[in-house]
Amino acid sequence: MRAERRLFPPRSSPLPRHRRWRGSVSGFTLLEVLVALLVLALALLALSRTAANQVDAFGAMRERTIAGWLAADVLAQTRLATPFPATGTSDGRRRFGGRDWRYDVVVQGTPVASIRRIDVHVYAPDDSKSPIATLTGFGGLDLQP
Repeated sequence: MRAERRLFPPRSSPLPRHRRWRGSVSGFTLLEVLVALLVLALALLALSRTAANQVDAFGAMRERTIAGWLAADVLAQTRLATPFPATGTSDGRRRFGGRDWRYDVVVQGTPVASIRRIDVHVYAPDDSKSPIATLTGFGGLDLQP
């Protein structure tokens, strides 16, 4: 008769048979699994924060881009309406890109008497302190084609 191979220690152990130590057990302990889950949770939290920051940055970039387009449009309209604009400041409001904007146009003289500097500042309607976009151009009699 073949000798029987024993997987468990002898019955003299005080533990029940299903709780006895087996020589080579493979797998992860509960502590190892919990630590791995904690590391995974922290990584996912950092990833979600990064994604949220990217969404916010995209919204701000979209706003600056649209404000820049509005500044270019106002500058072009100013140059087309009056090739040699009078010095001074004017302002206006306009709906552009699906939202309302406020802008200022500042016309200044330059060392060349026939050329004027035109600065366009575009603001959000609720913030008149810091412009979202600023564009500078020149207009004048010497610049006409």
